Amino acid sequence: MKEMIVIEPQKGWVPVNFREIWKFRELLYFLAWRDVKVKYKQTALGVMWAILQPVMTMVVFSLLFGRLAKIPSDGVPYPIFVYIGLLPWQYFASVLSQSTNSVVSGADMVSKIYFPRILMPASTSIAAILDLAIAAVVLGLMMIYYGIAVSVTILLVPLLVVLTMMNAVGFGMWFSALNVRYRDIQYVIPFGIQIWMFVTPVIYPTSLFDERYAWILALNPMSGVIEAFRPAVLGHLPVPWISLGISAATGIVIFLGGVFYFRRVERYFADVI
Repeated sequence: MKEMIVIEPQKGWVPVNFREIWKFRELLYFLAWRDVKVKYKQTALGVMWAILQPVMTMVVFSLLFGRLAKIPSDGVPYPIFVYIGLLPWQYFASVLSQSTNSVVSGADMVSKIYFPRILMPASTSIAAILDLAIAAVVLGLMMIYYGIAVSVTILLVPLLVVLTMMNAVGFGMWFSALNVRYRDIQYVIPFGIQIWMFVTPVIYPTSLFDERYAWILALNPMSGVIEAFRPAVLGHLPVPWISLGISAATGIVIFLGGVFYFRRVERYFADVI
């Protein structure tokens, strides 16, 4: 007689089972690779889109905000200033957008087989790293063109990428779980990302604002990260450790809250989706 295994949802707050996540690590790789293939399948330009999107955005912003609006850029050429801001922002926006729809778009998997559902929004952060790495090559070419040397503080960039990933996945956990029950979320996110970018120092420096309000800007988890990206790469200013610390602390709270909320409600996914 075959042994029957019954999997039942746990009640209350469910801790993260890291051993189980490690057991399903190959599925995480498969989901990430699937996202990459789906994104560029049957596209004429393929991975060139990873370069064209930030470059075209940089060109438009440089003309509108750098040349016409004369927005200051902390003493560096505005194209480089805005491009360094766009790299982490577009990574964040891409992961947030894809992770929000990850559970709903994988409805067949969720309703038919068991696996740690948390892998679905988390996998989007891995797939988008490829785009970030490809787009970063253009930044290197731009720095050569403008004769700007890389600062030793560039060693801080991997930490900033991790913080960006944590913010994106943290919000992605919240919104992907909410999107299962309230499909309005998938329509709100694209609009919200556009508004969010304009309250984040992507196209302007925080030095435009009075120092008394700097902590308010830093409460935006992406504000301190993007503000630190520029001096980390260029070394033209000190790294804003205070605003980076506030943003990192806010991001950690969002991430942990998102993980535990996702774990708490994931037992309803198969019934609602």
